Amino acid sequence: MTDRKWAVIAIGGNSLIKDKQHQSVEDQYLAAQETCHHIADMIELGWDVAIGHGNGPQVGFILRRSEIAHKVDGMHEVPIDACGADSQGAIGYALQQNLNNEFYHRKIKKSVATVITQVLVDRNDPAFQHPTKPIGGFMDEPEAQRRVSEEKWSVVEDAGRGWRRVIASPLPKQIIELDVVQTLLDNGICAITVGGGGIPVIEDENGNYLGTAAVIDKDYASSLLAQKIKADLFLISTAVDKVYLRYKQPDQQALDVITVSEARQYLAEGHFAKGSMAPKIEAILWYMDAGGKEAIITDPAHIIPALRGEAGTRIIPG
Repeated sequence: MTDRKWAVIAIGGNSLIKDKQHQSVEDQYLAAQETCHHIADMIELGWDVAIGHGNGPQVGFILRRSEIAHKVDGMHEVPIDACGADSQGAIGYALQQNLNNEFYHRKIKKSVATVITQVLVDRNDPAFQHPTKPIGGFMDEPEAQRRVSEEKWSVVEDAGRGWRRVIASPLPKQIIELDVVQTLLDNGICAITVGGGGIPVIEDENGNYLGTAAVIDKDYASSLLAQKIKADLFLISTAVDKVYLRYKQPDQQALDVITVSEARQYLAEGHFAKGSMAPKIEAILWYMDAGGKEAIITDPAHIIPALRGEAGTRIIPG
């Protein structure tokens, strides 16, 4: 249908955890409620949306509980891919219930569903040779070396605080449940998908999918989704209202509208931090280079003003 507007919204960790004093399940639910209110505003304007989300803190909590239960009571530990699946279900539940409640009170006849989503990565991705993402709790050196020997973990010493496991962050190659997501969208159903970047899986010699210990950047996975469904808009909802040059410096400069070439130049000049804004800009460039129409970076409260061109940072072709 040519008159439909498709958007992929990638919501960041602040949409679920606002600060260290508000990390409980109840706090996360209330934060999701606020974000869903703004997404419902967007849907009310006629957008069909697919929602991706982060899950870093939540996977960390699941792993920590698993580690404590193992040490205290001998319970089995939960593999990282299963932690990702657990978090997709729990976060999806919070988002879809809040969206359902918004639809009910606004008398919007629309449904929402969470898809537990696998994302294929290349088992030969160089990231597997150079894992960089810390995950799980701290260990002493004997425990760390035992894990390396018995379980083939990669570990690093963390500034005198102890040893931690590090895992790879490979690029997403294929969304396994893409056809399911597309079917939901085609039928007017809001889809929550590629949660936490998707559950990373590799393909073995016989064509079977196998979960792997890795984490996929949620903005990259959402970008791939936006490319595949030919989204009209890729919107990254994060902790800041817009993108800035020289962020938090006395001469910081807000960016309202920039072209793809300008974004690429600013990225090359090092204006965006590697652990925060740079991956978002890179994910947007990936989407735009594949034929994307426009992208927006803003915080949840400014989604609607950003759609009107009154807030946020808009990235356009050029």
